[in-house]
Amino acid sequence: MLSTETIITFCTASLLLCLAPGPDNIFVLTQSALHGRISGIIVTLGLCTGLVLHSSAVAFGVAAIFQASAVAFATLKYFGAAYLLYLAWQAFRSGSPSSGTSSNGKVDPWRLYLRGIIMNVTNPKVSIFFLAFLPQFVELARGPVVVQILMLGGLFVLATILVFGTVAVLAGTLSQWITRSEGVQIAMNRIAGVVFVGLALKLASTKR
Repeated sequence: MLSTETIITFCTASLLLCLAPGPDNIFVLTQSALHGRISGIIVTLGLCTGLVLHSSAVAFGVAAIFQASAVAFATLKYFGAAYLLYLAWQAFRSGSPSSGTSSNGKVDPWRLYLRGIIMNVTNPKVSIFFLAFLPQFVELARGPVVVQILMLGGLFVLATILVFGTVAVLAGTLSQWITRSEGVQIAMNRIAGVVFVGLALKLASTKR
């Protein structure tokens, strides 16, 4: 459906966008450093699931609601900010990286996966960005727009997995060092808490 030239151009742009520092890759970095590379990859998959939902929202016209409605935009962003503050509270009260872990001390993959989904889906700026970005690469002569939007969204997800997965692996190597010292674990949780608060404030202050 998409031309080779369009795919190459879109993938290049997507990789560059994923490499730019932002809330999602910072989120992956902190989770990987605290819980290990596998946890970072799980969070990445959660974030990518959110991207699939955003792509679908653009393809079927739902994303336009957040661009047109100030109430819908504000409701979603404040919910996302509240969730980030909840994560910050968990991090600040942790003596070790227990946030996102089960009672036996092992990482809870499902909780981390949901954390990634919520982190991404509750950011209405992503929907609005996709609403502006994806249609630029649609070629009307090459088939249904909905199918092309979904394909472009899938390519963006692949770029995200590549970049964020690399971040998870690299940051995850820190986890082996962090877990050797309880003091370092506590410090990293405090840093993660500050990061979550910063992300919450940034999200809450965003405008359409």
